[in-house]
Amino acid sequence: MTDGVQQPPPAEAGPDAQAPAEVTPRRALSPSRAADFMQCPLLYRFRTIDRLPETPSASAARGTVVHAVLERLFDLPADQRTPERACSMVEDQWRELVEREPRVGTLFAPPADAADDDADRTDAPLQAWLDSARKLLQRYFDLEDPTRLEPAGREVRVEVDLTDDLLLRGIVDRLDVAPGGAMRVVDYKTGRAPSQTFEAKAMFQMRFYALVLWRLRGRVPQLLQLVYLGSGEIVSYAPDEDDLLATERKVRALWDAIERNRRSGDWRPRPGRTCAWCDHKALCPSFGGTPPPLPAAARPGPQVAPA
Repeated sequence: MTDGVQQPPPAEAGPDAQAPAEVTPRRALSPSRAADFMQCPLLYRFRTIDRLPETPSASAARGTVVHAVLERLFDLPADQRTPERACSMVEDQWRELVEREPRVGTLFAPPADAADDDADRTDAPLQAWLDSARKLLQRYFDLEDPTRLEPAGREVRVEVDLTDDLLLRGIVDRLDVAPGGAMRVVDYKTGRAPSQTFEAKAMFQMRFYALVLWRLRGRVPQLLQLVYLGSGEIVSYAPDEDDLLATERKVRALWDAIERNRRSGDWRPRPGRTCAWCDHKALCPSFGGTPPPLPAAARPGPQVAPA
């Protein structure tokens, strides 16, 4: 989900219409954009303000396909939620992804020297990738029994006003609600579970969602659950109000820092190990690059970045 500023829709004009009053743009923050800023302020700028395109990756595409299958799995009657049925959905979800995002289809373009009748050679990389997605789905069934689950929501869009000028929003992979109202927030990860050193960083996203749900529903989720399909592990955490108040303070502090950078126009890079996978190294001063000029609406001053 993209963050930035949400501009209100223009009012309909009529013969008696007056000039609209100046409206303060809405600003929004999601866990992914918060994580970008914590990782590297310049990355946040490139993704949120400049909105630079990024090269599709096979791992990200696999995650999208696996998430789509797990979402649609619960459309089926419980007795049909089997590993075989889930695996049979992979290819259709891949085709739907390519239709929505044609650039993803270039990931498995045939080699330049492949002959037209060399079908096995040109199709092998895609088939291997589809099989890797099926393997992740088979592992899911080792971790949970979907025939015993009836989620209250899947791909749930949640948002809440934290302040008058900041909206928190995100998409929850799965929300389970018990008859008594207890909530479990579930997020699927197609990678491996992180080490204890990085586990807190991974759980920040879940606390963010828990904070939004608490503010929306007046009840702290009972359990936050990260399902790591890459390593076949589930990491769970039971938050309390103190946890979520601390998360709220952290989110406010992050937004204050983002606002300071916006006012100054100073988006400094924060080099680290993840730079090796960054699409924007050529534009990064840490690697001898020069960022593009800021868009006019995001230059230092009272303006904010357009949505």
